[in-house]
Amino acid sequence: MDSFTATAARMPSLERRIADDPSGFRILTGERPTGALHLGHHFGTIRERVRLQELGVETFVILADYQVITDRDASDGVAANVRSAILDYLAAGLDPERTTIFTHSAVPELNQLLLPFLSLVSEAELHRNPTVKAEHAASGRALSGLLLTYPVHQAADILFCKGTLVPVGKDNLPHVEITRLIARRFNERYAEVFPEPEALVTETPELPGLDGRKMSKSYGNAISLSMTADETAALIRRTPTDSERLITFDPERRPGVSGLLQAAAACLGTTPERVAEEVGAAGSSGLKTLATEAVNGFLAGHRSRRAELAQEPGLVDDVLRRGNARARSIADATLREVRSAMGMGYANV
Repeated sequence: MDSFTATAARMPSLERRIADDPSGFRILTGERPTGALHLGHHFGTIRERVRLQELGVETFVILADYQVITDRDASDGVAANVRSAILDYLAAGLDPERTTIFTHSAVPELNQLLLPFLSLVSEAELHRNPTVKAEHAASGRALSGLLLTYPVHQAADILFCKGTLVPVGKDNLPHVEITRLIARRFNERYAEVFPEPEALVTETPELPGLDGRKMSKSYGNAISLSMTADETAALIRRTPTDSERLITFDPERRPGVSGLLQAAAACLGTTPERVAEEVGAAGSSGLKTLATEAVNGFLAGHRSRRAELAQEPGLVDDVLRRGNARARSIADATLREVRSAMGMGYANV
């Protein structure tokens, strides 16, 4: 049994434990602010964060701005992306009174954990990380020190607040595994400071872009949560499909048609096959009309709330200020505990 299969098999038991005692868990999750949040983010992560928050699980959401430069030369647009993401979080239902939203760069104490953590892993272990290998191959550039140590940065993100749950997809499971390894090695070498976090694997499949490829702003195939209804309709109209009249779900042979079917199905709460049956012989035009109505109908409430929130002066700054302050306070306490465990308590004076 591979690691993902074994982890997935534990999910029913973990979900029962969360339901029985949500206050006994702390979640760390987040993303790099490399662009506007899109429909894939909503179904893949944001909806799950809101669910867990409503259950009573203490939730931390990190906007990992420093990590934007792991695979790119500049940080253009990061400030706007951070502000946009916070509006989407709030519009989706994340409550800053219950969920701590903060940026990586605002918590220097978090980054101080990197040095002791780096001493606990080998170069070979870092090179074996699938995400490091994939991102390096995609970049076409020399492997930077920041990208190589990316898994350790993520371990610091998770462990600074002593996170016990990390929602992940299959591709990110190795990050949780190396975080557990770092926590275990620190505890064995120095003292019991960190919990070994568990991966929380959801059943939500990754929503592809409208053209069937991975949903990404760089591909121009992502429906951003901040788009207007007209912008969404225009994007769907431009999606390449084919000339076959009968609409069928066939991701391999008909990626554009299938991408539209999956987007519509996610928003309608049904399956791509059922959407295909509904469209039938109406062709790509009928499919695009249905997909536009489904997506715009689904996002109408989010967009309305987002527009209202955007009109509140200082709201985003206030959310970020309070979230950063709380994250710094927790990170400072953890760092003091780490120094004491390492025999460096004099640094806490």
